[in-house]
Amino acid sequence: MRWLIDNFSTVVDYSETHLYLALLPLLIGLIIAIPIGTVIRNIKWLRRITLTLASIAFTIPSLALFVTIPQVFGLKTLDPLNVVIALSVYSTALLIRAVPEALDSVPASVIDASIAVGFTPLRRALTVELPLALPVMIANIRVIAVTNISLVSVGSLIGIGGLGVLFKQGYDRDYPDQIIAGIIAIVALALALDLILYLVGRLLTPWTRTTSAAKVPAIIAAEGDPV
Repeated sequence: MRWLIDNFSTVVDYSETHLYLALLPLLIGLIIAIPIGTVIRNIKWLRRITLTLASIAFTIPSLALFVTIPQVFGLKTLDPLNVVIALSVYSTALLIRAVPEALDSVPASVIDASIAVGFTPLRRALTVELPLALPVMIANIRVIAVTNISLVSVGSLIGIGGLGVLFKQGYDRDYPDQIIAGIIAIVALALALDLILYLVGRLLTPWTRTTSAAKVPAIIAAEGDPV
């Protein structure tokens, strides 16, 4: 603990790098997985194939990806993009499964109501299904974000910065205090990020606290004229 206090500014610098390497892949995963997950949701055979491929991608060991990606993409071994690309693969694999499951949580009565008032499939997806799927989606995003925080540490084995550097340096120097400092910092970072995402989820889904699911069809009907 003493090492952590004495080197707090260094830990903060590592934490900023760590957070960047964890959140950028999550954002990339969302950009890829949301449209794909929305499209495959109601196409059973395509959904089955996509989820199988995503499961296979997630089983690839992270260290193997970190070592292989520079050769595939022509990057330098110490390029942070190696970690970003690897974690983007994992994030996308998890989110492609999470998006259809989140959309499945939308009550059928809500979907029927949106169809009855004439919503097009695109408008229904953007203004009804995806917003109402947010509670389940946020729960999955929280898990993936914390998973990324953990996986970034592996990048220190190939020389990529982040809080994992404290583990490697502590091990090389046989200095347990530095390793413990790294563990504390990563746990604190993961808990803080999880709390922030939870609060963002609460902010984006006020109806989960004030509106029952039975009232949602009436809200849809009152939203406006169909397109």
